[in-house]
Amino acid sequence: MGAPTGSHFPPEDSLTAFDDGASSQAGPTERETLTWEGFGVASRELTALIVKSGWIPDLIVAVARGGLLPAGAISYAIGVKAIGTMNVEFYTGVDETLTEPRLLPPLMDVSAIAGKRVLVVDDVADSGRTLRMVMDLIAEHGLSLDGEAAVPVDARCAVIYEKPRSVISPDYVWHVTDRWINFPWSTLPVVRAE
Repeated sequence: MGAPTGSHFPPEDSLTAFDDGASSQAGPTERETLTWEGFGVASRELTALIVKSGWIPDLIVAVARGGLLPAGAISYAIGVKAIGTMNVEFYTGVDETLTEPRLLPPLMDVSAIAGKRVLVVDDVADSGRTLRMVMDLIAEHGLSLDGEAAVPVDARCAVIYEKPRSVISPDYVWHVTDRWINFPWSTLPVVRAE
């Protein structure tokens, strides 16, 4: 099902998607398109992988922006209400990135996650650098002293898509692709006042 072609919507083939984490290495014509219905299936199947592993998180952390919708869907599907976000900027355009990913405010308070099972969720592990940074931050800042001993965070990560070139191997992956990904939440242009 494509975008409506009425007078308020441009034809689907004229839309330029901004994908917060997908590269165009596979070329502009090779695309993986995730529909809203497909997203529902993907999030349920990804949640089933997590549940099947026997590891249920105490807290879910969404990597904003791309991980917000998948994290929310997994949160409902797995029955975990505790959810937080880490807003990370890395991709600034198609195949355009900052030198390194960086956290943007507001910053999540990670002082209370020591000893917790934390699931980090993003839409895609493309280069994997954003996901690796968030996982490192949680591991580093999620320690607190419980008397004399450090209590580490048990952190895992889940993504809808993983690219073969990712520097991190997520614990839970719905699908592996090297194609450009059109996500239903980032395919249409930004809504602006006329």
